[in-house]
Amino acid sequence: MIANGLPNHTVGTFPNTGNPNTITAQNIRFSATLTPAKGATNIAIGGPGGANAFSLQGVKFDPGTAGTCASTITATSQCNLANGAGGTWRIEALGQNSFDFGEDANNAHVQPTGEYHYHGIPEGLLTNAGASDTNRKMVLVGWAGDGFPIYARYCYSTATDATSAIKVCKGSYVKDTVADPGRPATSLVPLGAFVSDWTYAAGTGDLDDCNGRTGVTPEFPDGIYYYMATDSYPYFSRCVKGL
Repeated sequence: MIANGLPNHTVGTFPNTGNPNTITAQNIRFSATLTPAKGATNIAIGGPGGANAFSLQGVKFDPGTAGTCASTITATSQCNLANGAGGTWRIEALGQNSFDFGEDANNAHVQPTGEYHYHGIPEGLLTNAGASDTNRKMVLVGWAGDGFPIYARYCYSTATDATSAIKVCKGSYVKDTVADPGRPATSLVPLGAFVSDWTYAAGTGDLDDCNGRTGVTPEFPDGIYYYMATDSYPYFSRCVKGL
């Protein structure tokens, strides 16, 4: 894929109060195998040495943030949202109201390099495809670096049956009910704001620990492993299964 990293849908206002960066064209070069295969271990998405994932238009999926808090904070203003210096508790961009990363309606914002990127469901892509709660359909929105496809929000109720009802796919992570030792007080930062506040629990949703599953799709009627962007945590795959 060769792209400029600019989406084909409406975006929010950047810079904004939570995100000081301006969208600029990028030099995107992305390639993946046409014959993906699952491996024995997961590979993290994003960050140094991590796997990549891109929308069909060349906009990156990058679900993590650089924001962290130290255990000793007494106010959320003491956390570092920009580069994570001084903290060990990694902050989530979505699903919390304690910190403002300036995301727009597409669950996206802009890195200091000017790269617009998604943290969760790319709403504009679903709108462009005519997908909605009144017109549910599986929409191919991108590709992961291991060659497996990415869909958003909607999936077949029975993974192997394309005639089954289409539903909202849910992740299989549950929010902790007790804070981890050393975590900033929940009175300051409610549970759910940190990556460590979530635990994978197989069977509680539709997807595996990389927010994926094997099943049929409109593009792959014989079945394939695929990833989902979801409304529920982790919002987008934090790892890939491919070799």
